[in-house]
Amino acid sequence: MRSIRNHLSLIIALVSILFSIQFYVIIERAIDAYKYNLTQNYSMIVLSKKSLTPEEIIAFSPLVDRSSEISSQSVIDRFSADLKSSSVEMLRIMLPYFYEVSLKYYPSPNEIKSLKQSFLSDHRIIRVEDFSQSHDVIYKLLLLFKTVITIFSAVILVVTTLLIFKELKIWQYQHHERMSIMALFGAPLWLRSAILFRLAIVDAIISSAITVVVFVYFSSSEFVKDQLSSIGISILFYDLFGDTALLVASSLGASILLAMLIIIGHKEEV
Repeated sequence: MRSIRNHLSLIIALVSILFSIQFYVIIERAIDAYKYNLTQNYSMIVLSKKSLTPEEIIAFSPLVDRSSEISSQSVIDRFSADLKSSSVEMLRIMLPYFYEVSLKYYPSPNEIKSLKQSFLSDHRIIRVEDFSQSHDVIYKLLLLFKTVITIFSAVILVVTTLLIFKELKIWQYQHHERMSIMALFGAPLWLRSAILFRLAIVDAIISSAITVVVFVYFSSSEFVKDQLSSIGISILFYDLFGDTALLVASSLGASILLAMLIIIGHKEEV
């Protein structure tokens, strides 16, 4: 009964670590997808005294993806009914050129500021509208959310790692007498510690299997799909091959590493 309880404690601790890792991966994907959507909807407006080609605008910064001219005809049409033809023509000449500039990715406030300064350094450009106020608020919210998730995952990782270390230490104490007898007969360290490694590997595989089953189920859940759709993003919730390999490697790596640390510490005590 005690052995089963120890197994369950180790499995639960490993599952907690794997859950925190996978949730972090999913949130990273969600943030990247959301930033991509923001990039598609975000653009800067550049006003120029002279006509600029798309190539000239792109050359201002590697951040610029593409540009397109915004027609000023709608402004002219609005006033054409109340103006003489000569005045309309004068208005057409006086109006600056408007360009919509799209970026390759959702930039930081510093990148926006640098890009704006790069545009304004050209004498042909008279104004740049970067919508910095709304942009900065969204960017800082994304950054805050990512930071909170990172801290939360790190705390779970530290706490559960300490719990795993404690459980493996208990198993070592339980088998201390058997290991000491084997040492008297000249058994090498790896053979004396085989049961500890077996415990670590078996529980790591069980923990990985539990986590994979849970996330595969969630990835096919209509509820999860509806929640992602409601915020306007579409992501790969669980990559069967890539994420499974990450979880198994993390579980085995953590268990075996902690088992080795315990064994090395025991050797030094002897």
